[in-house]
Amino acid sequence: MSIAPNVTVIPAKAQMEINRSKYQQLRVAAYCRVSTEQEEQQSSYQVQIAYYTDLINRKKEWSLVGIFADEGISGTQTKNRTEFKRMIRMCKNKKIDLVITKSISRFARNTVDCLEYVRQLKDLGIGVIFEKENINTLTMTSEFMIALYGSFAQAESESISKNVSWGKEKAYREGRVQFQYKHLLGYKRGDNGEPEIVPEEAETVRLIFKLFLDGYSMKEITVTLKSLGKLNKYGDVEWRSNTISRILQNEKYVGDALLQKTFTVDCITHKIVKNHGERPMYLVTDHHAPIVDRDTYNRVQQELARRSSKRKISDKTVTEQGKYSSKYALSELLICGHCGTPYRRTTWSARGKKQIVWRCISRLEHGKKYCPDSPTIKEELDHSQ
Repeated sequence: MSIAPNVTVIPAKAQMEINRSKYQQLRVAAYCRVSTEQEEQQSSYQVQIAYYTDLINRKKEWSLVGIFADEGISGTQTKNRTEFKRMIRMCKNKKIDLVITKSISRFARNTVDCLEYVRQLKDLGIGVIFEKENINTLTMTSEFMIALYGSFAQAESESISKNVSWGKEKAYREGRVQFQYKHLLGYKRGDNGEPEIVPEEAETVRLIFKLFLDGYSMKEITVTLKSLGKLNKYGDVEWRSNTISRILQNEKYVGDALLQKTFTVDCITHKIVKNHGERPMYLVTDHHAPIVDRDTYNRVQQELARRSSKRKISDKTVTEQGKYSSKYALSELLICGHCGTPYRRTTWSARGKKQIVWRCISRLEHGKKYCPDSPTIKEELDHSQ
């Protein structure tokens, strides 16, 4: 016969949480945000600040800590919302007891961020009140509703993003061009809002095109520009090879505009990638006054393609892709009439005397077997003869 265990119930201690509404005011902060910097949104921004100031001050049990407001910042990511991050830091420093905001979409349009910050604050004993959804995170037994509303907010962002993308593409189809004057050497915004040529900067652009067609490499062009004291778009003489490359490839210098060169992958990460054909592009020709003529621009594009498509011409080179060299005047100009292989500059030594000559690469590396009859070209004339 089993004996029933003697169980003594030890009742749970009554919660000692003090009713702060009676003994101590809750330190309340409000967070508000407008998603664009458009003029019609500015009034909304000011209205939200006035609303929360009045709301918090009217409640005797609440004490206003501050109104944290981000203006013209996207809600899909928190990394650019300085006031939001400042509010979270104050929460972690236990200077805020409660946060109030208009809706989940104002707090965050990213489900992951929304849940992460709600959990962090809940662990600190700090509640978030979403007015529109009538949610107080401290009184909720589940995060399901927050996740659900957060998903709705994220879907809303994605819908808005699609609408914005559609609007941009419609503008592209209509040939509406936007200039990034801050980064575009040679142009500025004119009084009529159209692109206007800056003479001194345009002279630098034309010089870059000329030097390139004269056989200069990107690196040599940067050195030349610096030695001449030519200023870049940012007002200094430090030039980079990739800057020169971008200038040479920019169709705006011939008066055209290629639209949708890049696109945003998604509305959450805001990652921008180069358009390699995933989206349509739109070319607007003769849109504005050119800095270089079309013939010069086209010849530069052909030379860029020629240099970038160079294949290796020697079995002894390590890489498959060759590299353009502008070190010597005869580079890539001499071709063997017998086997079609380019010539290469080399040094011959005989009887203690050195001589610079140009020889067929096949003849140099494989001997007469591959190229039995190719002439040797001396770089300097022998005046002794």
